[in-house]
Amino acid sequence: MVTVRNRPPRHKTAPPGNAPVRRGDLFSPACPTRRLLDRIGTKWTSMLVRTLADAGGEVRFAELQRRARGISRKMLAQTLRELEYDGLVARRVEPTIPPAVHYSLTELGRTLVEPLDALREWAETHMATIDEHRKRVGAQLV
Repeated sequence: MVTVRNRPPRHKTAPPGNAPVRRGDLFSPACPTRRLLDRIGTKWTSMLVRTLADAGGEVRFAELQRRARGISRKMLAQTLRELEYDGLVARRVEPTIPPAVHYSLTELGRTLVEPLDALREWAETHMATIDEHRKRVGAQLV
């Protein structure tokens, strides 16, 4: 059983009222690309999507925290809640004492894995060049 909580997400860039969707205008709060980047642009969001994808099924909260080294319980819970509200993660609670809570990617969440993998590949290919450039430019600016 998937449990969805009835609390609105806290995203600051949701389009106001009946604002028209403005595709391709990253300066518009209604732009789908901007809204998505606001949601998945944090390091923990993309890392948790990858972790859940690698698991290939359900993962309990404590196991997710072990796999996502460095994340606090609070940040893990907050990030999972946001992913759940966006429909990217499913949450299942077993009525045991204490409750066992399981998380998995939804079908929609699985469609995000390939674009995030492409971004990771780009970063792994180009970050050394970017870091080197920053060192050269930084040395010139000082």
